[in-house]
Parts: sequence; structure tokens; C-alpha cells
Amino acid sequence: MKIGFIGLGQMGSAMAANLLKAGHDVTVYNRSRDKAEALVGEGAKIAATVAEACGGEAVFTMLANDDALSAVVHGDGGLLASLGKGAIHISSSTISVALSERLTKEHAAVGQRFVSAPVFGRPEAAAAAKLFVAAAGEPGAIEAVTPLFEAIGQRTFVLGEEPKSANLVKLSGNFLIASVIESLGEAMALVEKGGVDRHQYLDLLTSTLFSAPVYKTYGGLIADRKFKPAGFAAPLGQKDIRLALAAGEALNVPLPLASLLRDRFLTLLAHGGEDLDWSAVGALAAKDAGLKE
Repeated sequence: MKIGFIGLGQMGSAMAANLLKAGHDVTVYNRSRDKAEALVGEGAKIAATVAEACGGEAVFTMLANDDALSAVVHGDGGLLASLGKGAIHISSSTISVALSERLTKEHAAVGQRFVSAPVFGRPEAAAAAKLFVAAAGEPGAIEAVTPLFEAIGQRTFVLGEEPKSANLVKLSGNFLIASVIESLGEAMALVEKGGVDRHQYLDLLTSTLFSAPVYKTYGGLIADRKFKPAGFAAPLGQKDIRLALAAGEALNVPLPLASLLRDRFLTLLAHGGEDLDWSAVGALAAKDAGLKE
């Protein structure tokens, strides 16, 4: 397929590279041109503007937040003004449910189609084309872009015809991951203060009751105190918890643990954690307990 790809951070760059490897005709755009140039050797074409990335059958966006996505969609020469009739905007960004609802209506009003397809997986999974895609949208649009999902991930979960469903699931998933990070940090601080080596403790946990990848991945980062470079930066984690709380408020669903996590992320950011991986939240309990790194 002839597609565009907008947003070449760690995740976006890896996803675009895998689309190229799968034989798709990919035109890339990024505010920092050097990230786009890095993909030229793999066959990518570079767009000088957002509009130039919108000439194909579909365009991916993989951007940091609602504001960044809205600027690309609604700005001069943005997606709404530049995508062709019937073309598909695939949003893989982790955005609010409210923005997803808005984009669904706006794209439909100008004869375009909108699919929400946020992904689960860290940069290493993106590089290996092992992401999990949570997709929602009109069935014909989903069918048309399924080959693209197969190029970037190991499995696609279709969650319904309303794109916002995929965004709600993504936010709920990130809330659960953050809950694991916080609880692991607290448990590790408890046993370490009592004289148990945290690496031995993690080995026991992940070899018995908690063998899921999320415990192994984040438990390892917390035990090693390895928070740089950030695979998923702490401000993005704080943003996702804030959006989960907003979704809960809109649906009248109390999320008391999410309220706690919001404050934990704010504590991390207040103490200079902007450049750290969001798993650094798991080290706060050790500091609270007076443990040295």
C-alpha cells in the first residue's frame, strides 16, 4: 500500500521501518527531519510537510499527546485538509477518548475514514514487529489496513466499530501497567528494608506467581534502577493516567488507584524525573523507606 507515516519517535521509527520491510510504499514526516532521513536508506520517501505525507491510501500518526495530534490533523495543510476521499487516518497515538470521538466525526464529515490503533509494547517490541495492536473502526476500513497491522505487530485485536473503544482499552492497559510498577516498587522496598536482595526477590516472583512479561520487564528495570534511556518517558505515563481518570469521570467510574498513581507520577516529575522511564515511579517507595540506591 501507499501510505504516510507521521511521528518518528522511538516507536514510530520502528513501526515505519517494519512497514518498509514488508514492502509498503512509505512517505515519512517528522518535525525533526533527521529522524526521517534515517529511514531513507530503508526505502522511505521524505515529506517536507504533513500534506505531502497524505497522498496515499492511508496515513499513520504516532504522536505524543492530544495537542500534537490535533496540530497535525487540524492545522493548515493538516490531515483533514489533505487526505483524499476514502483515505484512512490510522491513529496509533495514546490519546483521549474525547479526541478520538471528535476525530471520528470530523473525518467522516469530509469523506475520510478514521481507525484508532494504539499499540502495546515497548520500543524493542516495535523494532521486532512484535507489537500488539488494539484496533477499532468501521469494518471495511479495518479490513483495508489489516496488512499494515500485520507488518508491525504479532497480533491485532479488533475491539468494535467505534474508534474510541480502542483508545479506552489502551488507557486502561497503561493504567494496569502503572499499577504493576507501583506495587512492584512497594513490595521490593518492603523486602529490601527487611534484608532480602531485591534481585533474588524478583527472581522468585517471576519464576512462580508473577511470570507475565510485564512483571519481568518492569521488575527488572526497578531492581536494576535502570531508568535511562527512557523507553517510555515519565511525562507520557503521567499523561496517560490523567486521560484514564478523565475517561472514568466521563463514564462515572471511580478509579481510586489511578488517583494515587497520578500523585506518584507528579511526585516523580517534581523531583526531576522528566527524562526517566516511567518505571522510575517504582523506585519512589524505596526512597520513601530511606533505602539508598
